[in-house]
Amino acid sequence: MLRHLFKLIWNQKRQNFLLTLEIFVSFIVLFTVFSLIVYNYQNYKRPMGFTYKDVWVVRMNMKSETDTLSKYFQPIKQLMQSMPEIEDFSWSSFNTPFSNGMSSFSSHYDKKETISNIYFAEDSYVHTLGLTMLEGRWFNKEDQAAAVKPVIINRHLREFFFGNGPAIGKMVGAEAGKADQKIIGVVEDFKDQGDFEAPQNFTFFKINPESDWINCVVIKVKPGTGAAFEAKLFKAVSNTVKSANVEIDQLDKRRIAKNNIFIVPMVIFSIVAGFLIFNVSLGLFGVLWYNINRRKSEIGLRRAVGASGNRISLQFITESLVIASIAVILGLFFAVQFPILKVFDVPSAVYVTAMVLSVLFIYVLVATCALYPGKQAATIYPAVALHED
Repeated sequence: MLRHLFKLIWNQKRQNFLLTLEIFVSFIVLFTVFSLIVYNYQNYKRPMGFTYKDVWVVRMNMKSETDTLSKYFQPIKQLMQSMPEIEDFSWSSFNTPFSNGMSSFSSHYDKKETISNIYFAEDSYVHTLGLTMLEGRWFNKEDQAAAVKPVIINRHLREFFFGNGPAIGKMVGAEAGKADQKIIGVVEDFKDQGDFEAPQNFTFFKINPESDWINCVVIKVKPGTGAAFEAKLFKAVSNTVKSANVEIDQLDKRRIAKNNIFIVPMVIFSIVAGFLIFNVSLGLFGVLWYNINRRKSEIGLRRAVGASGNRISLQFITESLVIASIAVILGLFFAVQFPILKVFDVPSAVYVTAMVLSVLFIYVLVATCALYPGKQAATIYPAVALHED
């Protein structure tokens, strides 16, 4: 039967070529959209790794380049300690969670090299953001005068450098052959750029109070703290640091803004794919309907020699699935190149899942579009077909 179907498809190759091309393009678009959705969904399922609810960021941007914040470190700390609404706080570098600022450097261990995001934080940072220690410890007062610079890395960076082995006490560096940083702790991975962020490397350094560019305080406020305290805090900080522009952000609001950066492209691609699939469905439905009207004599002849209505219907559905299979095989040839060539830094499982979903979607779509025209073909009787012929 398949041989007969291929012969019928070949005899209408010009018309079927356009249909095959439409399905092929649909498969490629679906593969792209499903890859994006699956990749972001897998990242979304990963734990956030830190607490963002009831966490605020107070940013103090100095109005003049000659001004520094170093002399305000202790006054700001005393101000934060005096406010009962604040449960915990920590000075931080400018690249706080969900911010647009990023800082990175090249990290080396033995002959391995990678890029790691840098955070500068205080001793209380781990409690303010609720980070989870996996190995070792966080910074303490003794680290300020340590002969070797202590650093804390995250799980992702530890696995890159040491696999499943321990990291505590190992020496890393920002330059090849120069190991001048001692790992004292490992924290769980966390997503500082939103729910859909892929695993990243992180390295924490202890804040040096003399660093001029440390201009943020991360604070953990009591649940239910609202706009009234925000206004009070803004006024108090502005009066303490008169030469700074003060900004206060809430991490839960920042998180929503960051998530939109990932969600909007997915929505746009999904809408485009939806329009394309809708047009392909109409085209497929129209082609099948046209074939039925054009091939009534063939259908009547088959019914005259004993073919049942169900077999006629099955023929048209199977023809459509064969055409779809040709397009899918061609699409898979191109899609499989992505995991083989590692076009993007995406796990191969994402591409495989996207391919499976795309294939299933195409077959369901084609079968659905062919079902009604197939049933219409089954209702054609020999006498009617020969009369019209």
